[in-house]
Amino acid sequence: MSTHDLYALPADMAVWEVPAAGSARFTWEYDEGRDRLLALYAKGKDKQWDAAKRIDWDLPVDPVSPLGLPEETHTLYGTPSWNKMSRKERDELGRHSMAWQFSQFLHGEQGALICSARIAESVPDLDAKFYAATQVMDEARHAETYARFLKDKVGLYYPINPQLKQLLDDTLSDGRWDMPYLGMQVLIEGLALAAFGMLRDITPVELPKQILAYVMQDEARHVAFGRLALRDYYRELSDAELAEREEFVVEGCYLMRDRLRGEEVWDNFAIDKAEALEATENSEYLRDFRKLLFSRIVPCIKDVGLWGPKVRDAFADMGVLDMAATDVEVLMRADEDTAEELDRTRRFAAEEAARAAEVAEMVALGGE
Repeated sequence: MSTHDLYALPADMAVWEVPAAGSARFTWEYDEGRDRLLALYAKGKDKQWDAAKRIDWDLPVDPVSPLGLPEETHTLYGTPSWNKMSRKERDELGRHSMAWQFSQFLHGEQGALICSARIAESVPDLDAKFYAATQVMDEARHAETYARFLKDKVGLYYPINPQLKQLLDDTLSDGRWDMPYLGMQVLIEGLALAAFGMLRDITPVELPKQILAYVMQDEARHVAFGRLALRDYYRELSDAELAEREEFVVEGCYLMRDRLRGEEVWDNFAIDKAEALEATENSEYLRDFRKLLFSRIVPCIKDVGLWGPKVRDAFADMGVLDMAATDVEVLMRADEDTAEELDRTRRFAAEEAARAAEVAEMVALGGE
């Protein structure tokens, strides 16, 4: 079966071609490198994992509610359109909403794969090329993982959201080598990391919790990579060059904020769009979710030096300016610790089960 057979809406093209811009850069300096970037590279090599083996794909998932969240968390809950639906229609709306969300994760991971490959090609420093190469493998694994989850457990995909597509287009079509860092490592990855974290922490369903935890362990390194590289580079730029990048940040953040509505899902249901737009704007759950999503982006933008009045005004307008005080290092360490603890717990449980089986086998033999 083709993936296209499982799309809830037709994908508008089989292959999306983004014209490449910029130069491939070689360097002949092989002995120098920044210690923190080389440490990230070493960790990136050490932390590679196989999605087919590390994740327990036999765990059950209800396709109607893949994350097992209460229906009150749906942004349309309690609206006239919602109240008119049958139980079956509400269940299907929940399935489509989760399929839409995880499809955007999937498409974003493919975008990250292409952006990290572009970084390896275009960045001038070898230490950054080394790390970007490990990220290419990470992103391929993430895309593999989300694609399998959607196909095997949900049975439904959605095409790429227009706002995500626009930001990827803007990021990849810009010839400056730092723009894939800024668009992907800071904006898209930063927002995705916060979304993964929130869902990881609230879902009681074991399989998506595993997926999100292990993907986040990688993503924490990716965001750190973008911060380290851009912080050094942006100290050297003129005010005019910084202003251009701040304009890109503002436009990108508004695109990311507006894509959270999931409007494409409404096309498959008898939902009044004006009513749905009002509900999403007034949804307390979505408002809190949106604010948390910027908990990784805002402090990173400040940290790399893109903190002019236009950026601050935009974040104030979105109600996320206070996120600048968030300690991203603490969040990143917690992301890694969560995945490692999950690994330890699962390994210990597996070992205990193996020991119990061995003891039971010996008891049975003794009884004979």
